[in-house]
Amino acid sequence: MIKNIVVVGGGTSGWMSAAYLQAALGANVNVTVVESKRIQTIGVGEATFSTVRHFFEYLGLSEHEWMPACNATYKLGIRFENWRHQGHAFYHPFERLRIVDGFPLTDWWLKQQPGERFDHDVFLMATMCDAQRSPRHMDGTLFEQDFVEAPAGVTERSTLSEQKTQFPYAYHFDAALLARFLTKYATDRGARQIEDDVVDVALDERGWIRHLVTKEHGEIAGDLFIDCTGFRGLLLNQKLGEPFISYQDTLPNDSAVALRVPVDMEKRLMRPCTTATAQDAGWIWTIPLFGRIGTGYVYAGDYISPEEAERTLREFVGPEAEDLEANHIRMRIGRSRNSWVNNCVAVGLSSGFVEPLESTGIFFIQNAVEQLVKHFPDGDWDPGLRDSYNKAIAHAMDGVREFLVVHYLAAARADNDYWRDAKTRPLPDGLAERVEQWRSKLPTEQTIYPRYHGFEAYSYHAMLLGLGGIPLKPAPALSLMDGSLAAKELQTVQDQARALVQSLPSQYEYLAQMH
Repeated sequence: MIKNIVVVGGGTSGWMSAAYLQAALGANVNVTVVESKRIQTIGVGEATFSTVRHFFEYLGLSEHEWMPACNATYKLGIRFENWRHQGHAFYHPFERLRIVDGFPLTDWWLKQQPGERFDHDVFLMATMCDAQRSPRHMDGTLFEQDFVEAPAGVTERSTLSEQKTQFPYAYHFDAALLARFLTKYATDRGARQIEDDVVDVALDERGWIRHLVTKEHGEIAGDLFIDCTGFRGLLLNQKLGEPFISYQDTLPNDSAVALRVPVDMEKRLMRPCTTATAQDAGWIWTIPLFGRIGTGYVYAGDYISPEEAERTLREFVGPEAEDLEANHIRMRIGRSRNSWVNNCVAVGLSSGFVEPLESTGIFFIQNAVEQLVKHFPDGDWDPGLRDSYNKAIAHAMDGVREFLVVHYLAAARADNDYWRDAKTRPLPDGLAERVEQWRSKLPTEQTIYPRYHGFEAYSYHAMLLGLGGIPLKPAPALSLMDGSLAAKELQTVQDQARALVQSLPSQYEYLAQMH
């Protein structure tokens, strides 16, 4: 049996892995986390998407337990600014499309054109984000009537594969505070924390990892090793020599510069969403936390220097950026060919990463550790489990890459070389054919990337309609159908959105009460 699990590297990926393994396997395994005091968490993973609720529920944690400790806020979607042209904005929300007479409301919107903003016309979330509403009433009840939560005190443990309905929000949080919170969670439940530097990794005659050699604690042996060493890939890539597959030919951005900006959130705009603002060589994220703003410029080094990028970010933030230390990050965009090799499984940045445009970093961690439990080996190390795991991880990352490529391909913005070049880069296999299908018919679950990658067809609708660079048209059948029910449903969206703005508290009001 596999008894001793050694997690190499702390941070968000290390402690999410340790906490989840402790929650899933309990006293049947010994979990040890070896982390260096000298290496700081990158801390860019401060936004998530809605499937992360399964992680916290699996750990048995309520929002009141972990959110205040991590300065967390709600995220109902992503606001994209200036991707079509300067001054234009639209939302990609966590909200499935309503269906009328067999067609999604986006098809009817294209036919009837009831307003100027598709996102406000077919989704509730856009209006709620503009009005800075909380997704919960002051008594804690969820605004979403279609989603039934478990009663208070009842623990439900589910995973990504049980995501049958769309949960209406995700979270923003301070990544360093979450790692600290999960450290206590995991160690309280039996995990062992060792703060030390790994100076060598010893292999046996098969090429499997026998033990770590640490600076102060000597040899640390294990049966299964989890590589959470970030972009270094200390175990998987460096020691075991597993190749890395770059996505750089299809996705242009390879660097980021980030700032942590203290602000008075009571006085500041606090939309319950991440904002992605297009720039001359990339885009700037803005993430409202409880007590500060997380912001950063994701850019392509071929088009702008780190110094220029930092200057652009500081100008974007304004006077609040003065005297703040900037964190420059060189991103490794792509994935390891296999994330599980021999007795080593890479989780987090050592496994793979795409730029944080759709907040998928935490999703990749969660998916990896969930899949590890579902494929957990015994003493025979069945290679079928390893192969199935590797396929699942690769499919998810390749699918997210394709979805992000669509963002640049479909963006109407083409005012400089960066944005023009983004539309002429090579496309992942199969995407060109899918785009041609979308020109004739809006995406369906059958015409988007075919493997699980966390996104559904409605997300593709939101991006294609918002970005504006690919001509779209409604289904021809709608011209022969009675559109009165669709018009009524479009009006219902407006009425419901107005009612929610009136009845829900602001995000700040709700979170202040929670704190």
